[in-house]
Amino acid sequence: MTGYAAILLAGGAARRMGGVDKPARAVGGRPMLHRVLDAVADADQRIVVGSSGPLPRGVRTAREEPPGGGPVAATAAGLALLDPGTTTVAVLAADLPLLTTAAVAELRRALAACHSRDDPPPALDAAAAGPEDAPATASSEDAPAAAGPEDAPAAWRETLDGRSAALACYVDGDGRRQHLCALWQVPALRSALDRLAATRGGSLDGAPVRGLLADVAVREVSWSGSGPPPWFDCDTDEDVRRAEEWTR
Repeated sequence: MTGYAAILLAGGAARRMGGVDKPARAVGGRPMLHRVLDAVADADQRIVVGSSGPLPRGVRTAREEPPGGGPVAATAAGLALLDPGTTTVAVLAADLPLLTTAAVAELRRALAACHSRDDPPPALDAAAAGPEDAPATASSEDAPAAAGPEDAPAAWRETLDGRSAALACYVDGDGRRQHLCALWQVPALRSALDRLAATRGGSLDGAPVRGLLADVAVREVSWSGSGPPPWFDCDTDEDVRRAEEWTR
């Protein structure tokens, strides 16, 4: 047991695709949802929240409350199913067909390094503010060991703050955080959900994902590995075509 789990968010209206079951759309001959499940095959638990269809053995399912309540409500529903002793959880959109085990391992490595004695502290997200400057780059193997930053294949962006990171998430080339391609410390995620619910009269229905990051220390990870960006999501038919080209 690794104490690592994954929550896949498979809800959403997919309006830009005409309301289809987006995670069931095939990329490279397989549903996007199943490709994301493959990327977290080493997790102790895999939980799919929302519409899912047939799933591999051992994958659990949940439904956000209310149905269609958005990714934050879905995250809370998945979190409620985690086994005691789970320490970290990947929170992932189910429409990331290019996500790989190696890319998730990099998030795990980056978050673990934040808790090593010699590692610099992460960036503080004050009301989900934008990224700061000056990444540092190094390279590594694929194993998600709790190694220091010298072992990572991606740029880790941070400013001195003195707090351990609550989560690690990818950022794109423009510095935008990919909130649904992230790895959280479970206690920090529970606290963030409780704080956000308290500001909304106890409800997470329709809550913005950025709201979870208010006053949270974040380690930002810029992908520098080979291949396409693992955080690429498919919101349109054109996105699906691009993902298909990358998988050839």
